[in-house]
Amino acid sequence: MLRPRLLSGVLARWTGGADRLQSSRNFGVSNFLLKKADDSEQEEQKQVVAKSIFDMKEKNKNSYIDMVRKYNERNVLKRGHVEFIYAAMKHMDEFGVSKDLEVYKALIGIFPKGKMIPRNLFQEAFQHYPKHQQCATDILEKMEQNGVIPDMEVEVMLTNVFGKTGHPVRKFMRMYYWMPKFNNLSPWPLPKPVPDDPFELAKLALQRITSVDLLTKINTFDSKDLEDSLDKTWILSAQSPLQKEILGRLPSDQPLYVEGAFKIWLRSECVQYFVLRGKPKPYQPRPTMDEIDDVSNLKSPYIDEEAAEKTLEPLRTVHEQAEGTIIAIAATGTSSKDSLLSWIRFLQKTNPPLDRIPVLFSMTSPFGQVVPVNDSAGNQGQRLSD
Repeated sequence: MLRPRLLSGVLARWTGGADRLQSSRNFGVSNFLLKKADDSEQEEQKQVVAKSIFDMKEKNKNSYIDMVRKYNERNVLKRGHVEFIYAAMKHMDEFGVSKDLEVYKALIGIFPKGKMIPRNLFQEAFQHYPKHQQCATDILEKMEQNGVIPDMEVEVMLTNVFGKTGHPVRKFMRMYYWMPKFNNLSPWPLPKPVPDDPFELAKLALQRITSVDLLTKINTFDSKDLEDSLDKTWILSAQSPLQKEILGRLPSDQPLYVEGAFKIWLRSECVQYFVLRGKPKPYQPRPTMDEIDDVSNLKSPYIDEEAAEKTLEPLRTVHEQAEGTIIAIAATGTSSKDSLLSWIRFLQKTNPPLDRIPVLFSMTSPFGQVVPVNDSAGNQGQRLSD
């Protein structure tokens, strides 16, 4: 039998422990709620700080690098450097530094040196400091997307931060091997950087499209030279002598179609162009035989001229496709219907058959998806009319 005093003491301990447990639970829940509120406040503060840092009057390379340098000087303990790097990467396009290797080196230089190098096999296998390694990998991926080829200094910087076996170093090795190989493989090289002038971009686009015919000539027109034109803009027209010859052979009862706009991408720049298309050239019907094994009436195309005309067909040119015959290609400064009408009028001066052939504007095309055309206003800017 337990004594009453002992029993009352045990019960007091149990109830007191339960009360303490309940109070600790309540205290833990309140701490959790307070912690969530603090985290949300910290995130808001980070966003406010990030916005205040990147809100500058002059946004260029020098101001961007100065901002990163000041962060390194003030934040000696590197607190929140991963969040700062992501925020800096988000604003690279605003500062116009997304294709500059020196800027990426400045971002990699924010990571602390030596602290995140793995010391044993377990740390190497389980990705030591995964958040920081992923951040450095995202920097390299952004470099890859913008066509920035890293150099050996980037490898030294990454090795000093993550060691030779880190995932960012492996990513660098793949980029350093493959990117120089693919850098100059394109048969249509483009200048670096791509020009901002819409006229020059349209000229590069037409040169790329018409490279299948080396005799193609690109002419420049100004709609100011036409009295009835509404849009005062530039017009680039590409046509070869072979296309003029094909146009002369087309019947006058079959209309031509102006189709577009189609899109072509020159790196990150988009250019719209239009096509003057005729109906596809019909194939000659092949002679049918009632019986395949019947050899009683064989004719050789090398001896019999009639058999040669029926069985042999002249080769099609590169402009005579299955979807249609391409007569000319153009790009205008406004990509409007009035500028296309001016283009047709300019073509009539150098192509007399267009006077007898009707030309229609089509909103669809067998070549692919078509971008809607405006009645007026400019999509690609103006140059000659300035």
